[in-house]
Amino acid sequence: MLSKVLIANRGEIAVRVIRTCKEMGIATVAVYSELDRDALHVRLADEAYALGGQTAAESYLNTAAILEIIAASGADAVHPGYGFFSENTDFARAITEMGVTFIGPPPSAIEVMGDKISSRLAAEKAGVHGVPGRSQTLEHYQEVVDFGNEFGWPVAIKAAYGGGGRGMKVIESAEDAEAALESAQRESLNYFGRSECYVERYLTWPRHIEMQVLADAYGNTLWLGERDCSPQRRHQKLIEESPAANFPDEVRRAMGDAAVRVSRACGYVNAGTVEFMYQDGEFYFLEMNTRLQVEHPITEWVTGLDLVEWQLRIAAGERLELTQDDIEHRGHAIEVRINAEDASNGRFAPSPGTLTRFDQPSGPGVRLDAGYGVGDTVSQYYDNLIAKLAVWAPDRERARRRLLRAIDETVIEGVATTLPADVLILSDEAFINATHSTNWVESRLDFSSIPSPQVAPVAASAAAPLTRRDVTAEVNGRRVSVAVWLPEDDDPPARTTTAARPRRSHHSSLASAGSGTVSAPMQGTIVKVSVEVGQSVEAGDTIVILEAMKMENSVRAERAGTVSAINVGAGDGVAVGDVLAVIE
Repeated sequence: MLSKVLIANRGEIAVRVIRTCKEMGIATVAVYSELDRDALHVRLADEAYALGGQTAAESYLNTAAILEIIAASGADAVHPGYGFFSENTDFARAITEMGVTFIGPPPSAIEVMGDKISSRLAAEKAGVHGVPGRSQTLEHYQEVVDFGNEFGWPVAIKAAYGGGGRGMKVIESAEDAEAALESAQRESLNYFGRSECYVERYLTWPRHIEMQVLADAYGNTLWLGERDCSPQRRHQKLIEESPAANFPDEVRRAMGDAAVRVSRACGYVNAGTVEFMYQDGEFYFLEMNTRLQVEHPITEWVTGLDLVEWQLRIAAGERLELTQDDIEHRGHAIEVRINAEDASNGRFAPSPGTLTRFDQPSGPGVRLDAGYGVGDTVSQYYDNLIAKLAVWAPDRERARRRLLRAIDETVIEGVATTLPADVLILSDEAFINATHSTNWVESRLDFSSIPSPQVAPVAASAAAPLTRRDVTAEVNGRRVSVAVWLPEDDDPPARTTTAARPRRSHHSSLASAGSGTVSAPMQGTIVKVSVEVGQSVEAGDTIVILEAMKMENSVRAERAGTVSAINVGAGDGVAVGDVLAVIE
């Protein structure tokens, strides 16, 4: 068995892994950026090491720093969580080459499935066909236009090395192809370090159904059941459930078999997820996520298995004790992601800030996986997932009602959250009758009943500034020099914010403040300035693209006129209310 695991991640997933490790008697090592010193995962781990730096590239994506900490801590295994390095072949290979266990699939499997183009080809060789598309990297936007003209619009541009809806753009017409490809490539490069994209047909009313797999190093591969992840906004999941409702059992079994074939085709080991699109009785291979999924708790609810425990056991060389016939499903589970977003009027706009209140639900069949507590700051610079709320009940309707009850018990203050939108989704007839699709939330639901939250934005400077103080201390009788980070006024250390450098995601339109003054609606970083001084604009034209909480937001003009001033450039950080441009 493994003795010490370093978790190369942060937030909720790091907390999740730490908890199972502790239950198994495995020591844990956390890593943190300068702005994550007092984060929940740091507080819970047995040991914690500073990565240095504030940006993701300087900290959680700094391979050299993580490798140094692995050696210094004596960790014999690394769990990558999800995001960051979880599907990075070079990182997995660097870990294994230093004699440390990578808790995930072999680098060769990540390499095949991490590239969505090669994964399509591998699936096809296994007899599993994907959504119609081109399995080549896009070199020019004209290729997108040609594909759309040939196969019909809309089409989807996707990041070849991406996932989770990031680096994905849906295009309705040829006129949007150039800007969409540019944005997809930019997001992909920022998130995954690679800008390659490809194009495929965009299904108009599909369901997103994924199959959890588990495989050991001895050729045993199982499918553990499906999850329906169809309620989405900006191609990112909001609510997941297992099993899928109104889903024929013969299709379920065929999809499970297809997932096993795809997994075996790439020599997969450990926990993974094969994702499919399902429409009109047919399913299509979408991609394989070579890691633990955010929504894994609902599979744990219905199977009774701890997937993180099995990840650790398989990584330690154990065989699966189960056969396919041993996998039993009981009841129904549903999960909502609690994101720091303002869902009023369907905006789903970033809502960074400090949690001033967090009343957590409890009771029968309720599970909350949180990465934050009261006093922690959900920063604009990282993913906005605060927690995951999952419930189990004997059947779907009771699970739905239990989840509504649990949401009603959940009180979060300091930031806006997606919980009001979750209530609306769970209460809609389309969800109740399972006639919804991946396009349903944004195309059919009316969020006008959700009021704008009364949340005071938290600027980057809201936390007390910290200053490094080098002091001498005695530890177990040994004199050592240590660095202590204290507020500038020398008061006792205050809890720091959980923040780091921004990462880009999908567009969300936000109206600019003031009739002729274009102001920042939130704290963030300017990704692109779309106009020039002297340029004529119309109401609704994009002035700048502002990135916050992994989301690119188009800040638009509220009136027609001529741009008389531009006060920002790409890469500039801005606070709420900063004047970005002036229109006369």
